[in-house]
Amino acid sequence: MTAGANSKTSRPATEAILPVDIPNTPCQWARGIKAGRWLFATGQCGTDYVHGMAPEVLQSGHPFNGPSQSHREAQCIFRNVAEVLAAGGSSPSDVVRIDQFYTSADVVDGYHQTRREFFKGQIPPSTSNLHRRFARTQQTMDVQVMAAVPDADFQVQHGKAGAYRIHASSGYSPSLSAGDFRFVPGQTAEALKEEDAPVDPEAKRAHGLWKGTPIMLETDFIIKRKLKPTLEAAGAGLDTVVKAQVYLRDQNDIPGFRHVWKQHFPVEPATTIIATETPAFIMAELRIEINTISLIKDGKTKKEVIAPVAPLFDGATTAVRAGDLLFISGLMAMRDGSLIPEARTDATQPFFAAPVKHEMREILAQADAICRAAGTSLQNAVRIKQFHSDLADLPATLEVWSEAMNGAPLPLSAVEVPWQAVPDARLLVDLWVYVPQ
Repeated sequence: MTAGANSKTSRPATEAILPVDIPNTPCQWARGIKAGRWLFATGQCGTDYVHGMAPEVLQSGHPFNGPSQSHREAQCIFRNVAEVLAAGGSSPSDVVRIDQFYTSADVVDGYHQTRREFFKGQIPPSTSNLHRRFARTQQTMDVQVMAAVPDADFQVQHGKAGAYRIHASSGYSPSLSAGDFRFVPGQTAEALKEEDAPVDPEAKRAHGLWKGTPIMLETDFIIKRKLKPTLEAAGAGLDTVVKAQVYLRDQNDIPGFRHVWKQHFPVEPATTIIATETPAFIMAELRIEINTISLIKDGKTKKEVIAPVAPLFDGATTAVRAGDLLFISGLMAMRDGSLIPEARTDATQPFFAAPVKHEMREILAQADAICRAAGTSLQNAVRIKQFHSDLADLPATLEVWSEAMNGAPLPLSAVEVPWQAVPDARLLVDLWVYVPQ
């Protein structure tokens, strides 16, 4: 049965918050998704939902009057976020995680200043890195928010102690708890001591051309010296990680990363490898950043591996269910170890097919099987992140999504990236789904 056929027989257990039309398409975008005790706001940017970027952001007639454009863009983002939080029964103090993508390092300081004001200095665990392009012209920021919908038994608490010093310019908390879930910031191999910057000495290759592989050194350092102690300080551990997003600037680093990752995670969390620009991270020399969501040790919520389809990488985990959330590893249109034939362009007739539609349908068929095995439905998707080789493919994927979801508003954000993990592939999807309890 196809993903679309399954969705017709499944009633979503989620609620679209403040849905709006996606311009020049028959599709709708969910500004937010409420799913039980969670609220998600995906793809937040400086738009007014009518134009591309809001006129007050571009201020085209007088762009250098008042705050900088990066400040204006960030202010518009957080106005939009505030509307979603309020409509979904949450608030800034209930945000458990925030991820930021930028097209330039020049805009980050303006964003950070605005973010500090919005969260009144109590910033949730955060991840930031640089990417190629977003869906709107002149858009320089794309923000993802995950929040709790609090009640007497489900409250957000910020951690105090961290395994390393967090610079005041970012100022996010070293950890955060919500029920059995633990959230920590994205981790890099930035030096533990500022005087050793940029890359920590333990993560550097010794002098010489073959005295260690940089990506393996950085990955091992992040896991041993940053991630493991940070999780333990939050009451979690490597074995309780349920979701990881791994940002890499070089596709040739994938095998080295995977080699080290498997050593530390005999049973891997759901893991998505995402391409970034170069430079990508707070220190230009860094090669990788790792973001995780974990469970508290010995809590009621358990980590359950879901594997009705083969993972993208040998030895990886297809998906992990953690109570009311299903985290799926990065999905691509792979079958039997290679890209599906329908996704390949006929060089002699390149204009008589839409390969990305075939990729999208294959990805959704895999996602549908995973959702079924976890006791949920694709219609309960709460966060869809699409990473495109070319954002010109976005409208075609929206059509396929709309068919599969019966036209329901999509909690979707799209980013253009410089490479994919599979040659000739156009699309990677990182998907989170609600599991009704």
